[in-house]
Amino acid sequence: MNIEEKPEFTVFSLNSNRPLAEKVAKSLNIELGKASIVEHSDGETKITIQESVRGKHVFLIQSTTGRVNENIMETLIMMDALKRASALTINIVLPYYAYARQDRKAQPREPITAKLVADLLQTAGADRVIALDLHAPQIQGFFDIPVDHLSATSLLAEGFLERGIGGEGTVVVAPNHSGVSRGRKLAEVLKVPLAIVDKRTKATKIPERLNVIGDVAGKTCILFDDLVDTGTTVAIAALALKEKGAKEIYVAATHAVFSKGATELLESSVIEKIIVTDSIYLPEEKQIDKVIQVSVADLLAYAINCVYEEKSLHQDSE
Repeated sequence: MNIEEKPEFTVFSLNSNRPLAEKVAKSLNIELGKASIVEHSDGETKITIQESVRGKHVFLIQSTTGRVNENIMETLIMMDALKRASALTINIVLPYYAYARQDRKAQPREPITAKLVADLLQTAGADRVIALDLHAPQIQGFFDIPVDHLSATSLLAEGFLERGIGGEGTVVVAPNHSGVSRGRKLAEVLKVPLAIVDKRTKATKIPERLNVIGDVAGKTCILFDDLVDTGTTVAIAALALKEKGAKEIYVAATHAVFSKGATELLESSVIEKIIVTDSIYLPEEKQIDKVIQVSVADLLAYAINCVYEEKSLHQDSE
């Protein structure tokens, strides 16, 4: 290789969301890197990289969800393999960052697991992290390496506009006070007002009272959150909006975590449609009629290309 020639880059995928990784590779017009990932009978994971990565910039795609702890360990093992194989840089692409909701000590003697995960990734050899819609943006500060924080807000907005939802008569609704900043961004993209579901809870986490701040009567409402886990938050918020006279209620979220029982709850709710991204792989049993997926593959591919080419991605990732 000529000493002035730019090092090559390659993209690997682990097991959590290979379909998304394949779309990213297609967008970049490359083939995914070859690696063998085997789970032994005792639960141990063995990874063998089946091509040379010496002197290459490596991008490793893994959504740490589903089998959360196994997927995190899988990521760390792959990083160790890459480091020992003399990869030039190891860039971790996390469409979904597990443990992001454990970003502070809410009670005495609790861990800050989001920081622990950041420490593990750095100790294993990560040079950079590309993340998508972190539950708490301040998690970027848990790293001492560069973090590129992408947003799927514009993609989700396009998903609604393509279906004729948005503009006059539409209101974006934050399902709780912590989601106001996030909701405001979608409202600005769609050029519509913002409302808030004011949820008061007891220590048991059961809603004591639900108020709606803003005018939703006769309006099409879009509940917007970074993720849908059990579905309880958006289902309860949708009921509150319906009681206040909302005409139709939709949900937008980047991450479709959809824990056990979530799809049944959402299917029976007053919600019309739920637009999510493919940051998390949805098995067939979770692909209900109400759920519409938009892909973040081109966004991730763009970010990977910008990092490799050392270009700014700020303007297009906001």
